[in-house]
Amino acid sequence: MDMRVLLISVLLGFVSHVRAKTDSNECISKNAKTCGECIRTGPQCVWCKDPDFKPSRCDEMESLQKAGCTALGIENPRGTVTIDKNKPVTNRKIEGGENLRPEEITQIQPQKFTLNLRSGEPQKFTLTFKRAEDYPIDLYFLMDLSDSMRSNLENVKNLGADLAREMRDITKDLRIGFGSFLGKLVMPFIPMTPKYLQNPCFPNDSTAPFSYKNVLSLTNDSTLFTQEVSKQKTSGNLDSPEAGFDAIMQAAVCTKEIGWRNVTRLLVFSTDAGFHFAGDGKLDYPTISQLVDTLSDNNIQTIFAVTEQFRALYQELSALIPKSTVGTLSTSSSNVIQLIIDSYNSLSAEVILENSRLPPDVFISYVSHCKNGVSRKGESGRTCFNISIGDEVTFDIEITAKGCPSDGKSETIKIKPLGFNEEVEIVLNFICECECHKDGIPNSQSCHFGNGTLECGVCRCNNGRLGRLCECSQDEVKTDDLDANCRRGKGTEVCSNNGECVYGMCECKKRDNPEERYSGTFCECDNFNCDRSNNKLCGGHGRCECRKCICDPNYAGSACDCPLDTSTCLASNKQICNGRGTCECGVCKCTDSKFQGPTCEICPTCPGVCTQHKDCVQCRAFATGDKKDTCEKECGYFNLKVVKMMNELPHPHDQPYINHCKERDANDCWFFFTYASKNDSTIEVHVVEELTC
Repeated sequence: MDMRVLLISVLLGFVSHVRAKTDSNECISKNAKTCGECIRTGPQCVWCKDPDFKPSRCDEMESLQKAGCTALGIENPRGTVTIDKNKPVTNRKIEGGENLRPEEITQIQPQKFTLNLRSGEPQKFTLTFKRAEDYPIDLYFLMDLSDSMRSNLENVKNLGADLAREMRDITKDLRIGFGSFLGKLVMPFIPMTPKYLQNPCFPNDSTAPFSYKNVLSLTNDSTLFTQEVSKQKTSGNLDSPEAGFDAIMQAAVCTKEIGWRNVTRLLVFSTDAGFHFAGDGKLDYPTISQLVDTLSDNNIQTIFAVTEQFRALYQELSALIPKSTVGTLSTSSSNVIQLIIDSYNSLSAEVILENSRLPPDVFISYVSHCKNGVSRKGESGRTCFNISIGDEVTFDIEITAKGCPSDGKSETIKIKPLGFNEEVEIVLNFICECECHKDGIPNSQSCHFGNGTLECGVCRCNNGRLGRLCECSQDEVKTDDLDANCRRGKGTEVCSNNGECVYGMCECKKRDNPEERYSGTFCECDNFNCDRSNNKLCGGHGRCECRKCICDPNYAGSACDCPLDTSTCLASNKQICNGRGTCECGVCKCTDSKFQGPTCEICPTCPGVCTQHKDCVQCRAFATGDKKDTCEKECGYFNLKVVKMMNELPHPHDQPYINHCKERDANDCWFFFTYASKNDSTIEVHVVEELTC
């Protein structure tokens, strides 16, 4: 296998292992020194504040309970969600409905939450959004008045009355305003000669060049709109791109001057040219990102009403601006009203939730539940499409904190539907300490004669004191390098890499298995890393102390796998190993090469082997001979196999210590057999089934 592939496979396996560990319900900070440190690790970690509790205080609930922590000693604060303001969404009809002020209309519910967040524990809540009928609209028409738009201006003059009439099925509360733009009054955009500045389109009648004018603030007087727009004249400049971004920025932020209400805000941007943006001049223009942020911050939805020539350009721009759309102007803008209505319907059919900037280590996720049972997750979970007036959709929102964000100080974030004035306020409180933190006992006698505060069952030392019980003075340890007190020697690991150096003293790690422990001044010892035999620590015949086996009586060896008892080496003559070997760890080691077997009593090559076993072979193979009556009792010490022909007997090279035997019976007939002692000390006899007489 390619080494790169192998490495990737190993890494993927490691990542999967780590993910499996971190995604489990296991507490991974069992060495936490304080209750706050413990609970900030994750929701699975629980603290025991019982004063005399000896095991690790930070662990899973079940482990602490098994270790004897009392119910009153458990510290396990949990997060909560509280609804602080919950005004129902508005239900009313455009015909016959009650007249409500904009601030009395509610489209998103609830409006305020308080979340208490513990590290790693998500808190969930649901928002409901419903498009209200007859919702007020402010529409500001921002028009390019360069001379090429002269014919378009004529069709816009009657826009106020015509638009109010056409949109009566959408809202009865429509206000409309008008602004115009051209270009910056500097070279090279505008010639700065007096004649040009007076009438740039001479001999045609035109107005002096300008950058941006708020011609008419938002009003519900359509007659006034017609009068003011009718007074407008086109003007001229040198280049085709216009200063539209400048005009949009001013129209968006000048809330009082434009007259924006907290209702649906539409800005119709009408032009037959491109746009200047940042970098185009020494009196610089806004960047696209500034434009996006400003429109979003002021809840303005933008309709780009442009000629076919520039449609593609503005579609690219619109893709960067949430809640914006592009419509194509026909010749002389004769379709501008239908364009506005279609664009408004398109914009209002989309609901996009946006949240304000999150504090560091705070995370948010959305799941939308839209029309026709459609649900979305991830970034798509912020959005629902094809929402009609009166439709209701919901969003499940989950907020999670990691650690102790903002040093435990409360934060407030807001969620709002883009293009709408309403927002949801969410107060975030972070659970960084346990309740027992408030009940600390200063100068407690439990902390070495009052040298610390007893807090949640452990000591928090006063200044100048160190140690688990504040038993050490800083003068007693090397305060310039506390870790040096936790090393066995120069170049060695702190606490042998098996613990933490706390105020110059090693506190050894706790193991998942409570029977396994690190120990020693520098955590250099443990009771689980000794030699093993038969997969048992110290062979099951000793205990592990500081990585060495201490054997039980009658056992020896590095893994206590050598019994000192010699009874297993006694031969039938009561001699150790038949006097022909030594007993080592309960097993005979034969010193005479001719002898073998568990007690060195078998001698396959000694003279008389055939004669010695003749009677037993005869009685078992042929039921004859001197031992036929005692055969079962005396002759069961070997395995017997019968073969048909002599050439089927094992050959001498088949196994060690094989004997070929030929013996005569009482009827003067010969029988043939082999006698062999195998390596596992069993005896095997092969006999030819027919006698030779």
